[in-house]
Amino acid sequence: MTRFARRWLIGLGITAAVPILGLAGLSIRSRFVQPATSEPPPPGGRLAPCPESPNCVCSQDDPTDSVHFIEPLRWDGPPEEGLERLKTAAAQRFSGTVAAEEPGRYVRMECLTQLFWFVDDLEFLADPAHGVIHVRSASRVGRSDLGVNRARVETLRDALNK
Repeated sequence: MTRFARRWLIGLGITAAVPILGLAGLSIRSRFVQPATSEPPPPGGRLAPCPESPNCVCSQDDPTDSVHFIEPLRWDGPPEEGLERLKTAAAQRFSGTVAAEEPGRYVRMECLTQLFWFVDDLEFLADPAHGVIHVRSASRVGRSDLGVNRARVETLRDALNK
């Protein structure tokens, strides 16, 4: 192998390693960043609003905000049952673990993304008077989530309605 080829391969390796190490660093950092949540929200309260970055969706954000707003989850049964279904689905599909809970009313889970295992926060707030469960899914670090949080909520919506 020529000296030029060796240098080219080393440069290529460094070029590939830098972004991978950066993403791995963000993944580790996401485990130590405090979530921006409202644990638990006050009675009749609201979930924390999404930040300006496009890596969060919330059913209690402004409905005209197409980046952050997502429809709440429809559930006419007992709130405890709906929250249990959501917790089970999030645990199975997104490696979700319960981080905070007020039984029958509020749940906050920490979910791992499939790529690089970033920790994201997922919150549910039952609103039985309106037959919905409000939801908020947000990344802890970074700016973009490549649509992961919105897709997570839509997957949970399908699981809740089955």
